[in-house]
Amino acid sequence: MQTILIVDDSAAFRLQARAVLEADGLTVVGEAVDGSSGLEAVRRIKPDLVLLDIGLPDMDGFQVAQALADDGSQSAVVLTSSRDASEYGPRLTQGRTLGFVRKDELSGAAIQGLLPAG
Repeated sequence: MQTILIVDDSAAFRLQARAVLEADGLTVVGEAVDGSSGLEAVRRIKPDLVLLDIGLPDMDGFQVAQALADDGSQSAVVLTSSRDASEYGPRLTQGRTLGFVRKDELSGAAIQGLLPAG
């Protein structure tokens, strides 16, 4: 079973994402509103996966993903944004992230499709 931490500054998106993911059988174990609280929550909760908004108020999602990698976190990271992937270019494929899902395309299937087989 996949446990998920949602890191996004929009309360409305966190609520929507939780509802969508839980309806698709995934378990949301926590939420954070910015990069700093997201890093702390990952250290405390140790989720299987972090759904990480790129546009956070204190640091961007790329910086958070790098900090998680530097910390040796075993949590997988999926980046999300309301903007198109093409706007981020090669930054989406650098670092230790599983991939990217647009916010309006978020589903359990989209997340599961990014996970390694096994």
